[in-house]
Amino acid sequence: MSTPQVTEKPTLPDPQEIAKTYAEVAERAAKLLNQHVKRQLKKGIVPPQDELGVAQAFMELMAKLLANPYRLAQAQMNLVWDYFSLWQHSMLRFMGLHTPPVATPPKGDKRFKDEQWEEHFLFDFIKQSYLITARHIHDTVCCVQGLDERTQAKVNFYTRQFVDALSPTNFVHTNPEVFRETVRTHGQNLIKGLNNLLRDIEAGDGQLRVKMTDTTAFELGKNIATTPGKVVFQNDLMQLLQFNPTTKTQYKRPLLIVPPWINKYYILDLREKNSFIKWALDQGHTVFCISWVNPDARLAEKSFEDYLTEAAVTAIDKVCEQTGEKELNAVGYCLGGTLLGTTAAYLAAKKDKRLASTTFFTTMLDFSIPGELGVFIDEQQVANLEEKMRSRGYLEGSEMATTFNMLRANDLIWSFVVNNYLLGKDPFPFDLLYWNSDSTRMPAAMHSFYLRNMYMKNLLKEPGGIVLDDVPIDLRKIKNPAYFISTIEDHIAPWQSTYLGAKRFSGPVRFVLGGSGHIAGIVNPPAANKYGYWTNPAKTLPDTPEQWFEGAEQHPGSWWTDWQAWVTSLNDEQVPARDPVKGKLGVIEDAPGSYVKFRLDQQTV
Repeated sequence: MSTPQVTEKPTLPDPQEIAKTYAEVAERAAKLLNQHVKRQLKKGIVPPQDELGVAQAFMELMAKLLANPYRLAQAQMNLVWDYFSLWQHSMLRFMGLHTPPVATPPKGDKRFKDEQWEEHFLFDFIKQSYLITARHIHDTVCCVQGLDERTQAKVNFYTRQFVDALSPTNFVHTNPEVFRETVRTHGQNLIKGLNNLLRDIEAGDGQLRVKMTDTTAFELGKNIATTPGKVVFQNDLMQLLQFNPTTKTQYKRPLLIVPPWINKYYILDLREKNSFIKWALDQGHTVFCISWVNPDARLAEKSFEDYLTEAAVTAIDKVCEQTGEKELNAVGYCLGGTLLGTTAAYLAAKKDKRLASTTFFTTMLDFSIPGELGVFIDEQQVANLEEKMRSRGYLEGSEMATTFNMLRANDLIWSFVVNNYLLGKDPFPFDLLYWNSDSTRMPAAMHSFYLRNMYMKNLLKEPGGIVLDDVPIDLRKIKNPAYFISTIEDHIAPWQSTYLGAKRFSGPVRFVLGGSGHIAGIVNPPAANKYGYWTNPAKTLPDTPEQWFEGAEQHPGSWWTDWQAWVTSLNDEQVPARDPVKGKLGVIEDAPGSYVKFRLDQQTV
C-alpha cells in the first residue's frame, strides 16, 4: 500500500506574489459583482425557462421509470452488489493483497492518468466508486421503455454531462494531483485558480469563457496561417486567397478549398508541418482557399442561397478567371462540404461542367444520422435560437463553439477547469486550440435555413427538396468523380451519415475512412505516420456503411497520399507554376488577409 507523496519540498510562497494575487482577485470580484447587479437591474426579474427542453425530457424519463418499479429496484440491487464487490476489493488492497479492479476507465479516458489513482487504495476506491455509479446511472436511463427516440437521446446526452461534471477529478479533495499541488503551494494554486476564474468571467462579460490556450503565443501570418500567398478577390462574404507556388510546374486544374464558416480557414494551414495547403502546394497544385468574413448584424439577411451564389459560385468564377482554366478540382470541409455538394448539384442542373472533381472532408449531405448534434436541434430549440438571432442578426460564434465542446466535455471543458482553476496554471500554447477558440458568427437567415431544411427536414437528400436561385437541388445530377474522406471517431459528422450522402451521387465515388476524429483525422500529414485509413476495393459503394466496412482494407499512414493519387489519376497535365501576382485579378493584400484577422474571444461555457 502506498500513500500520496509530495515530490517537492514545501516552500513558503512569496509574500509579494500573494499580495498581488489577492489584490487582483479582490479587484476583479468587485468589478464583476457590480456589473452583475447592473445587468440584473436592467433585465429585471426573468423567470427560468427550459429552452433546451431538458426538464421536460427528464420528467418524461421519471414517469416511465416509476411505471416499472421492478426494473428500477433491480437496477438499485445491481448497484448495491457492485458497491459490495468494491468494498471487498478495497479491504483486500488495504491488507496488501492485489485483486483485479471492479471497474476500470474506458480506453482513452485521460482523467485518471495520475499514478495515485492506481497506487493509493483510497483514491482507487474513489475512482472505482465513481465509475460504478456512472455506469449504473447510464444503464438505468439509456434504454427506458416507452420513451421516444429524440427524448431518449436528450436524456442520454445530458445524463452524461451531469455524470462528467461530478467526476472526482473535478474536485480539490478527490483529485490526487490537485491535492499534492495544494499542499506544495500552501493553497496558492486555489487562489491563482480563483483569479483565473474571475479573469475568464470578466473576459466573457459575465459569462464563463474558459481559456483553452495562450492566445498571446500566436499571431496570424507569423507563426500560424503562414503559407505565403495573396488575396486576389473579396466581397461581403469572403476573401479568395491564392497561395504562392512551391514547385516549378503545377497541375493544369487549380484546386479550390471551401472551408466551413463556423471557424477560420487556417485549420488547413496551422503550421508548415501539418498544413494541408502547404502540402498540396508541394505536390504541385495551384491552391485557392476561401477565407470567410465574420458576419455582424449588417449581414443578418444573408441566406444559404447567398453563400451559394456570392461565395461558392463566385469563387469558382474567379479561380477560372485568374488561371484561364475551364475546369478545377474543389475541396469542401464539413459545412463547407455541404455547400460544395449543393453547389455541384446547382451547377450540374445548369449544365455547368467546371467542377471536374469534388472532395468532401467529413461532410454531411444526408442528415439521417446527425449524431449527438441532433440533441440540440428540434422545433423548440430552433425556435428559441431564431428568436435570439432576430434580436441581434446572427448566432454568436461562442454559442456554437460551446455546443461542439459539450460533445467532448471531458477533453474540451473539464480538463481546462482542472488545469486553470484547481491547479492554478495557465493553459499551454497549442495551435489547434487557438483555432478552435477562433469561432465566427452565423448570419441569422442562413443559419435558420440550414438548421430547418437540412438538419430538421433533411431536404437536401431529396431531389428538388430545396430550391436555390430558382434551381431545384438534386444530388443525383452530380456525375463528376467525388472523393469522400470521413473519420471513424467523428462526433460532429458521423461517418455512417456521410456515407449515406456519398450514395446520393450518380458519378464514381471513392469513400475513404480515416482514423481519429473530425479534426485530427483530417489534419493528418503523411510525415506523422498516424491513425491509418480504410478503403474498399469494390467498384460501387455497398448499400450500407456496415457492408462497406466489412469489405474494407486498412492501410497505415495518412489518407492524404491516397487522395493525391486519386486526384492526379483524373488529370495529371502540368503547366508552368502560377504566381498570384501575375494573375488577371490583381492583388488586394497579402495572405492570410484581413477577414481572418478579425478575432473573437474564447468560447463561452
